[in-house]
Amino acid sequence: MNTVTPANQSTFGAVIDALRTNFLGDAPSWYKRIIILFLIANPFIYMCSPVISGWCLVAEFILTLAMALKCYPLLPGGLLAIEAVAIGMTSAHEVKAEIYHNLEVILLLMFMVAGIHFIRELLVSIFTKILLRVRSKILLSVIFCVLASFLSAFLDALTVLAVIITVCTGFYGIYHRAVAGAKTQMNDNSGITAEDRVDLDNFRAFLRSLLMHSAVGTALGGIFTIVGEPQNLIIGDTAGWHFTEFALRVSPISVPVFIAGILTCIFVEKFKIIGFGQPLPEKVYQILEQNYLKNLNGLTMRTKVSLVCQAIVALWLIVGLAFHLAAVGLIGLTVIILATTATGVNSESEIGKAFTESLPFTSLLCVFLSIVAVIDHLGLFDPIIKWVLSVDKAAQLPLFYVANGILSAVSDNVFVASVYISQINNALQSCHLDREQFDMLAIAINSGTNLPSVATPNGQAAFLFLLTSAIAPLVRLSYGRMFLMAIPYTIVLSVVGFVCTWFVLPAMTDVFIDLGWLSEVQKVCTK
Repeated sequence: MNTVTPANQSTFGAVIDALRTNFLGDAPSWYKRIIILFLIANPFIYMCSPVISGWCLVAEFILTLAMALKCYPLLPGGLLAIEAVAIGMTSAHEVKAEIYHNLEVILLLMFMVAGIHFIRELLVSIFTKILLRVRSKILLSVIFCVLASFLSAFLDALTVLAVIITVCTGFYGIYHRAVAGAKTQMNDNSGITAEDRVDLDNFRAFLRSLLMHSAVGTALGGIFTIVGEPQNLIIGDTAGWHFTEFALRVSPISVPVFIAGILTCIFVEKFKIIGFGQPLPEKVYQILEQNYLKNLNGLTMRTKVSLVCQAIVALWLIVGLAFHLAAVGLIGLTVIILATTATGVNSESEIGKAFTESLPFTSLLCVFLSIVAVIDHLGLFDPIIKWVLSVDKAAQLPLFYVANGILSAVSDNVFVASVYISQINNALQSCHLDREQFDMLAIAINSGTNLPSVATPNGQAAFLFLLTSAIAPLVRLSYGRMFLMAIPYTIVLSVVGFVCTWFVLPAMTDVFIDLGWLSEVQKVCTK
């Protein structure tokens, strides 16, 4: 007869404790329990009603996106996706089909982000020179916002912001070591005098504002081109648009929004609204300037040649994208090859580091697409899409813009765009929607997922990246503070985008067609 001894009970309890601790790492206990509850409940809900279980899965997945700061969504979201396939909410074949359909986006994330890693030294040099040469805070803020916008139109927003974070972290470290000691950790302020602490607080406010302007700049530029944001490529690829056509179609919204964003940047800096407007303290500037000149004098010829080669590769990148010389991801692959060849990088370990930023999000995108496969398989959005398409055509644009904007602000804009563009493409293929209106709605989806999503760090991957970066705690950039500082931009960009989507987009699209810049589309769907 077997008996349970105290030793066995102790071992069993230790195993359970270890499993509980390991499950989702250091995520809150209540969050772990909720995920387990979801995994237990979903099969029973599916047996009762597949449609209800599908909506529950979507809500559960959005929760994992909203909780991204507590646990990276790939883990809990991936568990939900695996279970969905296992219980029949979709199939592995349908998931594969979704991933295959979005292969170009996956290649973009894999290779373009890694490619930019090898020209980061050039970008850091550019931002460093600007920060030290422009003394007007308003002009400096505008330059950072505009430059982040321009770069994000051609490069990945995460990479652009990563460069700016690198610059700001470097400057913070230089000043902190000067006033706290060369061997002092950047989060240790115990050795700083009261006078220097005032300058440090002002320097933090200065860096916070530049980081926020830059983050918003990535959103302003990201809407312009098909490679500006991952969802742009999903939308553009589904619609069959190349680089130039996408930029032209979205310009009735992107150009006014960009102008409004720059005016907002000037306004908040001029009137020092919600933490903006703090100039660079003079003592801090002197320390940074001395360090920059010292490093400049120490540049070797090899470093200078490397920077020139990086500039040439960056020029090739812009030309290749503008003329659509190859798939976006493949252009990114050429950037990796050319940049590493010209800058002396030749080891697998060095090249591998470039992929650490992109592959986690690439994996998460595949989980997104698994949830999209569930939505398609169960037809969750069919009633909603049919209702929206039944209203007046002019009203469909603002409805799609608002729906995408609200969802993108609380979840993730790539996921939202994937869902909606898939649904209207299904409507187009089934002849419930003509091609002309499909193009309009695609741009409305693009605008809705790009603009209102600046409201919270959850909506924009670049914002979330900034919030979870090493610089955020150093400059006291919390979730709440980021939310408050984004309010002026959220209001202005959302309203301008809404008005342009509803009124400007249809009129300007007709003008572009009349001018011959866009080709006439078939207005009547025929099977």
